[in-house]
Amino acid sequence: MAADGSGQEPVTSGALHDWFPHVSPDGKRIVFLSFEKDVAADDHPFYKQVYIRMMPADGSTEPKVIAYVYGGQGTINVPSWSPDGRRIAFVSNSR
Repeated sequence: MAADGSGQEPVTSGALHDWFPHVSPDGKRIVFLSFEKDVAADDHPFYKQVYIRMMPADGSTEPKVIAYVYGGQGTINVPSWSPDGRRIAFVSNSR
């Protein structure tokens, strides 16, 4: 999308609801949450099964699951990448 918020286009599609994207410090990757379709797109759950997925920011390949946790809106709700872009931080209610 443009800096003013216009021209928005989705970068993911498929059988999951994808939320809360975070772009890596170098701008090359995006990490985000993916919920099953039984979670409404306008819901903000706090304790659901969720995938943390990553993909190239240019959308050139399908997202890859990097973690499967119980979480929700607060799992990666703030900037989550380490400064060098090698790690992400997230919260899980998994044991």
